[in-house]
Formats: sequence, structure tokens, C-alpha cells
Amino acid sequence: MVSERGLQVLRAIVQDYVDTREPVGSKAIVDRHAFGVSAATIRNDMAQLEDEELIAAPHTSSGRVPTDKGYRVFVDHLAELRPLSTAQRSAIASFLEGSSDLDDVLTRTVRALTSLTGQVAIVQYPSFARARVTHVELVQLGGGRMLVIIVTDTGRVSQRVASVRDEFDDSELGRIRAELGTLLVGRPVREGLERIAARIATPDEPTIPRETATIVIAKAVAEELEHFRQDRLVMAGSANLARSEADFRGSIYPLLEAIEEQVTILRLMGEMVADDQGLAASIGRENEPFGLAEASVLASDYDVTGARTRARVGLLGPTRMDYPTNLAAVRAVARYLTRILEEDESGR
Repeated sequence: MVSERGLQVLRAIVQDYVDTREPVGSKAIVDRHAFGVSAATIRNDMAQLEDEELIAAPHTSSGRVPTDKGYRVFVDHLAELRPLSTAQRSAIASFLEGSSDLDDVLTRTVRALTSLTGQVAIVQYPSFARARVTHVELVQLGGGRMLVIIVTDTGRVSQRVASVRDEFDDSELGRIRAELGTLLVGRPVREGLERIAARIATPDEPTIPRETATIVIAKAVAEELEHFRQDRLVMAGSANLARSEADFRGSIYPLLEAIEEQVTILRLMGEMVADDQGLAASIGRENEPFGLAEASVLASDYDVTGARTRARVGLLGPTRMDYPTNLAAVRAVARYLTRILEEDESGR
């Protein structure tokens, strides 16, 4: 069992190692922290911490550094989230306010978060499977191209170009628009996708010359609705991994690969368990099943009122990171994001 003072020594080691990137010795702890005991006493506490595998010696006769288990104890029991400064809060507000649509909001979100923390910033798109379609519009672009526009009650406007080869007069275009409206408008995206799939499966009637074009447009609508349901990430700050390469014992290639493919990070963020504040952390070896054993991922939930769901915003970086500040930044950005999306919803 580690004593209460021993846990405070762990806190000091984590803080000093994060600040200096140098192993921390007993004399440095005595000099920097007001424990009121001798270096010999601190060494005894450190020996206990080492027995519990909370700290380790990277070299013979060196100081000690936190282990992944030590970081976990620090995050769960010892870390005190540092309130963001007024300047930091103003920076978040200036990044996020004035956003034109969801894509813009999420892009600004990761830019704000990576700017604040110096880590890779991640934000998960909400799933819009439960959002309702409010409008379907068709616009002929000429040259046999049709722009298909879908609007949902979350304010999301999505568009896709379908190649239909033929031009339509107003009555034909109106007929197709009305049919799509009957299938989709007022219905959740998930249900609309099912109805469109059933319509696509309906055999073409050779007596209706434009039927094939209707199916082509319906397929474009289906592809776009399926896109609504897919989990996606927006990320920024990947170059920060190269700047902190010294914090990784091995290669940073697995992290860069995970960033490029996204699926691994999506799975990891989906499995992370949040605390009662909506914050979650997955540290070092806890990420080994995902091939990210040298990284930490921090996340906070944000609410998407119109989509009737939650998604996550987070950070990816080395285990040696400023957890109190980064967790506070993730939480603050998530709260700003929730507020902006709520204001956008109420303003429509």
C-alpha cells in the first residue's frame, strides 16, 4: 500500500517529469516541493511507488519517471483540472463563433484545441441516423448532371451530383422531386434510407422512359443518406507528433497510420468510459489492443441537440502530457461546442 505522502510524491514526479522531460530524483523533489521531510524519507516513498509499479528508473542510478499505471493513478485520483485562463477561453470563443455550418464548426473546434494544447486534436462527427429529413431539392446543372440537396432538422445541408445523362422538363423534375419527398421528408435518416433502398429495388417499368433516371437519382440520395450515418473524425495538429517524437520509445508511425485510417481511433474513442463529468482518458498500455500503446487519448462528450445524440472531442498525444491542462481544455471546448450547436438549433 502506498501512503498518502507517497501519492503526493507521485503527483510531484508526474508534474516535474512533464515539465522538464528529465527523470526526477529525491533531492529535486525536496528542493521543488514543500514536503518538510528529508531526501532519505522521499527515497523510501519512491521505493514504495516503484514496488507498486507506479514509477520506474529509465537508467541505472537515475531519477524516476511515471509508468502508464502511475499516470492512471495520477489522472484518477491526483490530477486537479486547471481552470483555463481568460485569454484561453477568449481564444476558444474567437475560434468557434461565427461558424457557418457543422463542418465549419468542427474544423474550427480541432484548430482551437490543437492550438491550446499542442497535441493532435480530434472531434467525432455525430451520427445523424435519427435526424429527420426536412427538404429534398433537385437542381439541373446541365450536361446530364443533377445536384441532389438534402436538408435535415439538425441544420445539416448535404449535396451530391448524380449523372443522369438526360435533361428534364419542369413537370418531370417535379414528379421525381415529389416522389423523393414522399419517401423522405419528415422521416428519420435511417427510415428514409430503408424506403429509398426499397424504391431502388423496384423493377424499372420500360413504359416509363424516365424511370432509369429516377433510380439513378434515388441511388445518389441513398449514398448521401448512408454518409449521414457513418462515423467520421476531423483532426488537426498531426505535425505535433513529430515535434514530440522524443516522448515515444518506438516509432510514431502507428499513430500516423491510425490518424490516416481513422477507424482505430473511432473504435477507441467509442469504447472509452466517461466519468460523471463526461471526461474519459485511455493511457499508454490501455491502448495496446488498438496498436497505440505509447499514446494517451483524452476525450469529452458534447451534445448534439438536433441529432438527439452525443459525440466526442478529444486529444491524442504521448503519455508524457499535461493531463490537468489538457483535460480542462477538452472539457471547455466540448462545452463551447455544445453551446454553439444549441444556439444554432434554437436560432433556426
